[in-house]
Amino acid sequence: MADKLAIHWFRQDLRLSDNPALVHAAKIGRILPIYILDDETAGKHRMGQASRCWLHHSLRSLNESLGGKLSIYQGNPQTILNDILKRLDVDAIFWNRCYEPWRIDRDALIKETIARKNIAVESFNGSLLWEPWAIKKNDGTHYKVFTPFYRKGCLQASEPRQPLSAPLGVHYQYDSQKSLNIDQLGLLPTIRWDKQLEAHWNIGEDGAHGRLQKFIGSGLVNYKEGRNFPAKPFVSRLSPHIHFGEISPNQLWYLIRTLADNKDVDHFCSELGWREFSYGQLYNNPELPFKNLQQKFDNFPWTENQEYLRAWQEGQTGVPMVDAGMRELWQTGYMHNRLRMIVGSFLVKNLCLHWHHGERWFWDTLLDADLAINSTGWQWIAGCGADAAPFFRIFNPVTQGLKFDPDGDYIRRYIPELTKLPNKYLFCPWEAPESILQEAGVSLGRTYPQPIVDIKQSREAALEAFRSLGQRLP
Repeated sequence: MADKLAIHWFRQDLRLSDNPALVHAAKIGRILPIYILDDETAGKHRMGQASRCWLHHSLRSLNESLGGKLSIYQGNPQTILNDILKRLDVDAIFWNRCYEPWRIDRDALIKETIARKNIAVESFNGSLLWEPWAIKKNDGTHYKVFTPFYRKGCLQASEPRQPLSAPLGVHYQYDSQKSLNIDQLGLLPTIRWDKQLEAHWNIGEDGAHGRLQKFIGSGLVNYKEGRNFPAKPFVSRLSPHIHFGEISPNQLWYLIRTLADNKDVDHFCSELGWREFSYGQLYNNPELPFKNLQQKFDNFPWTENQEYLRAWQEGQTGVPMVDAGMRELWQTGYMHNRLRMIVGSFLVKNLCLHWHHGERWFWDTLLDADLAINSTGWQWIAGCGADAAPFFRIFNPVTQGLKFDPDGDYIRRYIPELTKLPNKYLFCPWEAPESILQEAGVSLGRTYPQPIVDIKQSREAALEAFRSLGQRLP
């Protein structure tokens, strides 16, 4: 047993605890833990810059947990694995599944190739509570609406598997002949803007569990209602940790449910359910990142305006609630979920820019950029996806700010040039008398932009565009 060698291929499971593939590898004998940065087969969805920064630090943390024995490679996994198998006497290869369409196709080919070499190869579910093909309606079709998917599908299916302990007493082997070091992957930007992330994140498996404990202590109580207020501590901020697999949804599911049985726990678990729903949508609609699920939107009269897009990206639209959200993203690599809906609605409805622009920007700038969740979310915002908000539901960023940031703490945090503006005008500085602006040190068009569009007029233009598709408004 001790002479046998198994490869554990780390992917989006950068942890030792509750790692099914790693546990199975440990049963074989020695383990060669590897990570392969694959930019070749990812196509248009090569990992974005923010995600690459997180990955760099997460790999460093994982390597420390493995006693410096993580072997690193870059390139086509098929080629790299074939080379390892030629050089080393490997008995088995294990990994946890990923669900992006290009990875599904790639992994199927790799598995077939390895099996022909008479080497044991097996994949496991280490990332989802339920496999996307397991949750179906009674007629065998997949769900297109979240609530029945979660209530009738997930909650009435078999219970998710229990979390697994990290394997003990494992002898990890290192490929000293071919392994790169993490710095050689070139994941970090030339200008080290990622250093500002250190004030906001503790990246790695230990950091993920620390973040969870902080959320349990200060955020879980009042989660259902409090999560709508971006200045309050009622969100978990676990999404990047979950995406990179530093903590598993199974660990969250079972730990949170042991704490209480109330609306806050139920709502947190339903958010994990929304993640499952997103993965189901991608699995059943492989072109989700590119194609409208509702084909009527294929003829929507989107505009092209690079000045609008750049102002939105830089948080310079002149609409404070939108700008605060976009600046939070730029400064922290994260955006509160309420703001994701507000800035998304503003982009596709007030600016009438295609949701693809938002999807691509989030893909490059979000630390938690996830193909399934990002694509599902943007199609939801645009009204063209599964169980989407209807297009005519247009978020008013002024009223959203008044309702969910009533004291202005969130806006003042990210737009310091408006700090002295009274709350009455903080969300709509263009309505403030000149004397109030002067007293607050605000000069519209100079210290803070004039709004690039009129909110009311742009809303009417969006509705008219929707009517052009032959759609009636309620």
